[in-house]
Amino acid sequence: MRATKIRKQADKKNCSALKQIKTAGDPMAKISKVVLAYSGGLDTSVILKWLQENYKCDIVTFTADLGQGDELSEAAQKAKAMGAKEIFVEDLREEFVRDYVFPMLRSNAIYEGVYLLGTSIARPLIAKRQIEIAIETGADAVAHGATGKGNDQVRFELGYYALKPDIHVISPWREWAMASRKALIEYASQQQIPVPTDKQGEPPYSTDANLLHISYEGKVLEDPWKTPDESMFEWTVSPEMAPNQPQVIEVGFEQGDAVSVDNKRLSPATILELLNRLGGSNGIGRTDLVESRFVGMKSRGVYETPGGTILLAAHRAVESLTLDRAEMHLKDELMPRYAELIYNGLWWSPEREMLQAAIDKTQATVTGTVRLKLYKGNVIVEGRKAPASLYDSEIATFEEDNVYNQKDAEGFIKLNALRLRTLKKQRG
Repeated sequence: MRATKIRKQADKKNCSALKQIKTAGDPMAKISKVVLAYSGGLDTSVILKWLQENYKCDIVTFTADLGQGDELSEAAQKAKAMGAKEIFVEDLREEFVRDYVFPMLRSNAIYEGVYLLGTSIARPLIAKRQIEIAIETGADAVAHGATGKGNDQVRFELGYYALKPDIHVISPWREWAMASRKALIEYASQQQIPVPTDKQGEPPYSTDANLLHISYEGKVLEDPWKTPDESMFEWTVSPEMAPNQPQVIEVGFEQGDAVSVDNKRLSPATILELLNRLGGSNGIGRTDLVESRFVGMKSRGVYETPGGTILLAAHRAVESLTLDRAEMHLKDELMPRYAELIYNGLWWSPEREMLQAAIDKTQATVTGTVRLKLYKGNVIVEGRKAPASLYDSEIATFEEDNVYNQKDAEGFIKLNALRLRTLKKQRG
C-alpha cells in the first residue's frame, strides 16, 4: 500500500510539472512581466510597444554587448523612453569569445562548407543570460524578435526550455497580424517609433552583428543572382581595394585557443577584435552563400567574418603539426555534425556536450605559433611551429636517412592492395 501511495504522489508531481511545461507556450496565459531580448532596432522596438498593448505587462529589456558596435546607451535610452520597467545592458564580449566562440573554433566548425556560424553561436549566451534575468527579476515570460521563418526562433527557444523548462515564451512574429517588415515600419510610424535608415535613406538590410561576424539579409539579397552593393559592407574592404603590400602576422595558441598576436598576449575578445581589424583592412572574410535553414527553406545571406577566417586557418595549421592522422581525421568527420548542432540551436544538448568533450580532449597538445600572410582577401599560412609537433624532418626528408626503410613500403602496399586484386579477379 505504501509503495502505491508513493507512486501516486510521484505521478501527481510529474503531471503538475508536465502541465507547467505544456502551458509554457500558451498565448492565453496571464503574464505579469516579460524579459525581452532588445537591440533597440526596428523589430524589437515594435515588439516592446506591442507587448505593452497586448499583454498589459511590465517589460524588462536585456541588451547584450557582444561586440556589435552599436551605441548601446542609445538602446537603453530608447527602452526607457518607451516605458521599460527595468533595463539590463551587459558587456558579455569576453564571455562570448572565451566560452562560446573559442570552444566552437576548436572543432573547426563550418556549416555546409562555408558558414562560420557567427549568428548561431551568439544565441545560446543570449538565451542563458535572458533566463537568468527572468529568474532574478521574477519575470514569468521571455520574448525575442526572431521571425517565424528563421532559425533564431528555434535557437532562442531551445535554449530557454533547456535552461528553464517551465518558462513562458512569447514570439510576437508568430502571434501578431503583421507579416512583413513593411508592416512593421507602418506600425512604427503610427506609434511614433523611430525607424532606422541606411545611407540611401531606406530601411536597412536585416543584419546581425557580434565580435565574430556581421550578417546581411533581405532587400536585393533575396535574389541569389544579384551582386550585393559594395556600400553594404561595414567591416571589410573589397579584395580589389585592399593594400598592394601583404601584412604578415603571427598568432599563438595554447591548448587550441588563440592567446597572442605578434607575441603579445591578449584576452580572447581583444584578439578577435584585433584580427577583425587586420582581416577587414585586407579584404578577408566575405562570404556570400545560400544556406539550408533548419526550418526547411533556403535563404541567401552575406557575411563578414574576418577574424574568424584568420583563426580557422591558423588553428588548422597548428593542428596539422600536433594531431595524429587518425585523431585529426576522426575530428574532421565529427565536425559537420557538431556544426549542425550549433546551427540548429542545440548548444545545450547532451550530444553537443559529448562532442565538445571529445574535441577538447584532442586540444591538449594544440599549442604553437602560426605565421600568416594577409593579402587581398587571402589568408596564407607561411610557417608553423609547435613544442609537441609530430613532424620529424629526419623521417620526412627526401635525403638519405637511417629511420625509414623505403623497401618496407612494398609489403605495406601489397597488403593494402590484396582486397582490390581479389575484387578484380572475382568481378572483372
